[in-house]
Amino acid sequence: MSDRDITSSDDLSLPKATVQKIIGEILASDVAFAKDARDLLIDCCVEFITLISSEANDIAEREAKKTIASEHVIRALKDLGFEEYVDQIDEVAREHKEHQKSREKKQTKLEQSGLTQEELLRQQEELFGNARAKFNQQGVPEA
Repeated sequence: MSDRDITSSDDLSLPKATVQKIIGEILASDVAFAKDARDLLIDCCVEFITLISSEANDIAEREAKKTIASEHVIRALKDLGFEEYVDQIDEVAREHKEHQKSREKKQTKLEQSGLTQEELLRQQEELFGNARAKFNQQGVPEA
């Protein structure tokens, strides 16, 4: 990893409450999951994510890319022997791309105003003028 080497995985973690919720959803209600086991699971997940992201980063760098794309992650999974995850990840990536295409473009306040650049400048000057007049009416306080 060229930009920033990870020297310690102590800084990396997953939100314990979220992991606990996922565990609770997966396991039967009569099965308990110890905190030590949860922490070990989190450590394993972080290690897996680090392994995949490091390999994907190497692939992106070999292609002279500055951004890791989903294709790099998929190739990393294949290269590291995790082919069984590729179909699911491919599907999620496709769904995400479709969702991004169909998502409405957010308008800025400028676009929402419907005013021309000249009208906006006129309003701004008017506001500045009002502020100057108000400031001048108050006068400068005596020391």
